[in-house]
Amino acid sequence: MKAFVPILQFVLISFLVGYISMLLQRESLITWYPALVKSSLTPPGNVFAIVWSALYLLMGISAGLIWNTRTMYSWMLILVFLVQLALNLLWSFSFFYMQSPVMGFAVLVVLFMVVVLYVTGCYNQHKWAAIINAPYLLWLLFAGYLNLYVVINN
Repeated sequence: MKAFVPILQFVLISFLVGYISMLLQRESLITWYPALVKSSLTPPGNVFAIVWSALYLLMGISAGLIWNTRTMYSWMLILVFLVQLALNLLWSFSFFYMQSPVMGFAVLVVLFMVVVLYVTGCYNQHKWAAIINAPYLLWLLFAGYLNLYVVINN
């Protein structure tokens, strides 16, 4: 039971970031985003909510598993995890709140590199903590495509 508490805490922290991101996006999703030229592969809005909920859950579980390893290296991984959460939030701020797809894409590139760093570091500490981030990495690649499409076509 003691090992479950950190997992729950990191899941809640991840969902808090998701909630703040949603607040940053809310107005632009109504006024600005619908007018953009988007890829035909852009999923409907409700798909984004479902996918991000699942990803935040997996991210939180991963960080909790790393926290529970209690090694000196785990502290650095938790710091990298928090940096990627901050970058995740910065993407919502850049793309939606600032309405800057170019800035959003730049943040997304850095975010992807930080998540790769986190996942590769996790692999040596707790393999499942790394593996459950595979959907996140794939989604970030897809988001990068969607973001770049908006940059090029608007």
